[in-house]
Amino acid sequence: MSKIIDIPSTMTGTVWTVDVAVGDQVGENDPVVTLESMKMEIPVGAPADGEITEILVGKDDHVEEGQVIARLRT
Repeated sequence: MSKIIDIPSTMTGTVWTVDVAVGDQVGENDPVVTLESMKMEIPVGAPADGEITEILVGKDDHVEEGQVIARLRT
């Protein structure tokens, strides 16, 4: 049985890159987006193996810590 998992932002910052597309298969810890905060680039990894079903942010979007940035089907 598949399960949808929310992928939250790990910090407040700006989306530097979106590293996946809807339908992509990812492994646990594969980068989903890269955030920029205080001149540092921080990748946000997938929490589990699965398929990206939804991307809720785009390049240059501002995100808050805990905000859902994508969804994953395991």
